Amino acid sequence: MDLRSYIRDVLDFKPGITFFDITPLLADPKAFHYAIDALAERYKDAGANKLVAAEARGFIFGAPLAYKLGVGFIPVRKPGKLPYKTTSVSYSLEYGTDTLEMHVDALGSKDNVLIIDDLLATGGTSHGMIELVQNAGAKVAGIGYLLELGFLDGAKQLEGIPHEYLLKL
Repeated sequence: MDLRSYIRDVLDFKPGITFFDITPLLADPKAFHYAIDALAERYKDAGANKLVAAEARGFIFGAPLAYKLGVGFIPVRKPGKLPYKTTSVSYSLEYGTDTLEMHVDALGSKDNVLIIDDLLATGGTSHGMIELVQNAGAKVAGIGYLLELGFLDGAKQLEGIPHEYLLKL
């Protein structure tokens, strides 16, 4: 399936920035189903027992993929959004810094974790999730994306951890 045809380019979303809008893909049941199934096929043998995804678009792919793989889903959120004690990490973005939080008891040393997000751009969010997972004593089994923006070279932020994508621009 040509997933690229379901992604809308929004030119100058911010001055000089093209936003790759995945909402047409999400609105099409066949395209969305295909994307989840394709990610599941790639990670079915990863040995993961947990899946970590960051809000908001990471949740869209992470939760159904965790269900399909039969693993636990761990939400990573912006500060102040999780109800229990959290651990946090701050990371750099192309336009500043941001912070992610995860419950302190979400992961442990016996966990093998798959990280999922909709898009790999500069790698800042992924690097933050890697840090959260590793700081909890867990191992990263792999990282998956719907879309990788290869021209931004975000893969260098992944610390040599294997990653996969369904579409690369």
